[in-house]
Amino acid sequence: MLKSKTELDEITLSIFKSAVAVHQEMGPGLLEAIYQHCLIEEMTARGLQVEKSVIVPLHYKTKPLNKDYVIDILVEDEIILELKSVEGLLKVHEAQLISYLKLANKRLGFLINFNVPLLKQGFKRFVNNL
Repeated sequence: MLKSKTELDEITLSIFKSAVAVHQEMGPGLLEAIYQHCLIEEMTARGLQVEKSVIVPLHYKTKPLNKDYVIDILVEDEIILELKSVEGLLKVHEAQLISYLKLANKRLGFLINFNVPLLKQGFKRFVNNL
């Protein structure tokens, strides 16, 4: 069952607080995999249902391809988190998350770059208008 806007807002706040806690504890400059592990721990401790490295089969015109794509983190089966630890976010990172939202048929996603002085500078929200 799809979550209401209020429920999504509550989950979003918990995701943001979790990411800030990880960033404050670990700081910038580590590998993406480390942030992924820490963020999963933090969100799980806050009671969120979290899946990591979710494999989604890829299709072309209804034909399955021998290629999958991997979502970094899926929260509450609703929200895609694409994690980065890069000098700066590029348009290609945004395009990647937008594509994932469409292909996975999800409504909301966040692109989170941990390699920033303040996490709010690396936290971007994307909506898929289904």
